[in-house]
Amino acid sequence: MSKHRPEGSNRESMAKTTHIAVVSIPAFSHQASIVEFCKRLLELHRHFHVTCIFPTIDAPLPATLTLLQSLPPNIHHTFLPPINKQDLPQHAPSPVQIQLAVSHSMPSFRHTLHSLLSTTPLAALISDPFANESLEIANEFNLLSFVYFPPSAMTLSLFLHSPTLHHQVSCEYRDHKEPIQLPGCAPIPGPDLPEHFQNRSSLAYELILERCKRLSLAHGFLVNSFSKLEQGSERALQEYANRVYLVGPVIQTGSSNEPAESECVRWLAKQKRNSVLYVSFGSGGTLSEEQVNELAFGLELSGQNFLWVLRAPSDTPDAAYVAASNDDPLRFLPDGFLERTQGRGLVVINWAPQAQILGHASTGGFLTHCGWNSALESIVLGVPMIAWPLFAEQRMNAVLLTEGVRVGLRPKFNENGIAEREEIAEVVKGLMVGEEGNEIRRRIEKLKDAAADALKEDGSSTRALYRFGKLFGTTLV
Repeated sequence: MSKHRPEGSNRESMAKTTHIAVVSIPAFSHQASIVEFCKRLLELHRHFHVTCIFPTIDAPLPATLTLLQSLPPNIHHTFLPPINKQDLPQHAPSPVQIQLAVSHSMPSFRHTLHSLLSTTPLAALISDPFANESLEIANEFNLLSFVYFPPSAMTLSLFLHSPTLHHQVSCEYRDHKEPIQLPGCAPIPGPDLPEHFQNRSSLAYELILERCKRLSLAHGFLVNSFSKLEQGSERALQEYANRVYLVGPVIQTGSSNEPAESECVRWLAKQKRNSVLYVSFGSGGTLSEEQVNELAFGLELSGQNFLWVLRAPSDTPDAAYVAASNDDPLRFLPDGFLERTQGRGLVVINWAPQAQILGHASTGGFLTHCGWNSALESIVLGVPMIAWPLFAEQRMNAVLLTEGVRVGLRPKFNENGIAEREEIAEVVKGLMVGEEGNEIRRRIEKLKDAAADALKEDGSSTRALYRFGKLFGTTLV
């Protein structure tokens, strides 16, 4: 026990346990983020107890089962009865399938929450933004309810303002001549709004608009970002909504079952400091066959070292979230590519230990799909980025990273949506050995320090979690 606990902390050891329920969605990136948030919450609030509730499609995700093996004893979890994937629209995009599955799970969620309340004095419910039908159920049970928002504060601002934007903008957002200006945020070109917003007559847009309207039921928002990263958005959100807490960066630091000395790490150990570009499109992003070909030639033309996590191509950018391909990714590379780049390039199949790679001294850049978890990992570890967004809110993240805090470059795409090899080579060289890359490296080093400061005992994100805990009358360690 620390000798320097604040006044009143002795009372905490005698305080009653504060129970909170948490509900996520059947997508690993969201589940991993909310579990890491819960672990952080319990580090600061020692007598909190959390029950995580997970809707499922067919069965729990294997990666989630692995993640849940190392939970502390004051985090419990339960899986709701699975929704049969065959009962979902088979040709709908995966975000639509996920949201519909969550909707179908709400009767089971209500039953689970009711059972929990019959034995446990719950203080609050924390919901994923895409499971926020649960806010209505929390209201039925007179529970305080909050939204844990895994993406950026900029994205939360869009969600909160979208019912107003829906009436202000009459055309498709991609056709809107002026950038969308959200309070405190960098201007966002219409085509860079999330994919759910790009077809106003679609089911995806109908579902997202419903969820955005439902956010008004929440008593507050816990956002996976930090003050120095999104100062303008934070100030604007706090003026617009009650109780907005920036509590990040919440990231995975690598799982205990990753090999300590993987092939990637052994290869990186042979490279010069800051000389390797890490190329990965997250746990589910896929490129078309033509784009894989252009990216391969672009990496080759750049002359820079690279470590590429390659998966089989698909014309659906989030195809790997739905089902992994059985095709051999290597057969889609240009003839002779592996031989010509031998020594300065390493291609690995489907997965690599990202935290270890980004944290390695030889890694000098990250070509990323701009998923928010990956973007935060890159910032925390001080790695400059090439922003290559694919789906969801990733284009907005790319705007924030390249136009807002300016810690990345963004390649240009032709009229067919393809980044051509010469453009790729130029951007890679610009980041890795160009003067612009040096400027980005200096900026991201400052942001790295700011991220570390936010998580210190007196840091902005730690203080935000303290304030959140005080809502429940706790005395904090």
